[in-house]
Amino acid sequence: MAVCCDLEVDVNGQETFMVDKKIITSYSGRLSKLFGKSVGIKKNLKVIFHDFPGGAEGFELMLRFCYNGRIDITPSNISLLHSAAQFMEMNKSASEKHNLLEQTEKSLEEIKYWTWQELLIALKQCQDFLLIANSAGVLGRCLDSLAGRLALTSESSPCASTSSPDSSSVRFSSDTRSTESLKNSFTRSTWWFEDLLLLSPKLVEMVTKSMVSRNIDHVIISKFLLFYHKSKSSAATADEKCKIVETIIDMLYTLDQSSVSCKSLFGFLRVSLSLNLSKSSRSKLESMIGYQMDQATLDNLLVPSPHGTNYLYDVNLVLRFLKAFIQRGGFQVSLMPMQKVASLMDLYMAEVAPDPCLKPSKFLALAKALPDSARESQDKMYRAIDLYFEVLH
Repeated sequence: MAVCCDLEVDVNGQETFMVDKKIITSYSGRLSKLFGKSVGIKKNLKVIFHDFPGGAEGFELMLRFCYNGRIDITPSNISLLHSAAQFMEMNKSASEKHNLLEQTEKSLEEIKYWTWQELLIALKQCQDFLLIANSAGVLGRCLDSLAGRLALTSESSPCASTSSPDSSSVRFSSDTRSTESLKNSFTRSTWWFEDLLLLSPKLVEMVTKSMVSRNIDHVIISKFLLFYHKSKSSAATADEKCKIVETIIDMLYTLDQSSVSCKSLFGFLRVSLSLNLSKSSRSKLESMIGYQMDQATLDNLLVPSPHGTNYLYDVNLVLRFLKAFIQRGGFQVSLMPMQKVASLMDLYMAEVAPDPCLKPSKFLALAKALPDSARESQDKMYRAIDLYFEVLH
């Protein structure tokens, strides 16, 4: 087949291609419509694409298909080819016999036969070439397949859910065989953690949502999110770290509140103090901490006041925790957690009472935050109040 080069194509400012206008137009509905509006024969035609999916590499793959009428579609190129086919409208209406979109869709039907590594390669390609928006079909099926495989792993490891969210491993029986069985089972449910570190925060968010929709154990999901944060944050810039933390907080917020430990949440709080987190993510974190306020310690609550304030500790933050705690049960929190929080607040009030810069309104708000029924005795609270008045005078 004779090939001429009568059309110049600028792809995203990355590279310029000289192509056969007749051949490429025969496959592309987008170009067919564009040149169908042209009147007469024009020389020196040029097309400029600003947002071609996959850039020059994606365009070159598409060209190979156009010139050969076929191309080997593999997990390593299907994301680019599918996105290019959508962008160029390479469907049945453009070419009845050979249309790239139909061929990529047909290849996607074989996704259940892909290996785990092939699945990760396809996901990473969506990520590397910014195809998340342009390749919803490929990405969606990859995510669904990945979550489905992890769900099967989770189902085959029933003991994984017995792990406390505050523990790094399951509690083992004294029986050696039972211990090994539990270790192996827990490993089967977490083997994929390291593999998914190649994903960006955006894709981690999408993977998490897919796992939740598959009813994968929330404790396992939360452990993965904490693992991702710990592994990725150390080498991240401030902006990258902020994005990672926001993503993890937003995803933890969608899980059962008991699936992540109070200790881990306060760890995020300490990290967030130096980051410019969004108001939404910060509010979600405070709400999750408030929900587990009965698990907090005094040291957890002694958070330095924000920059620009003259009082010692961030009392407003603790008041927001208390508000979230009260609201967690629709004002019907059971007695034991309420008493634990009341005891904690007595300790906290005694700790902040010596601060001469703490306003009376704030100290009073702490004293009145919980109902009277939360305390069997008011003695410790009154001692804290006496201490505050001594400093005040």
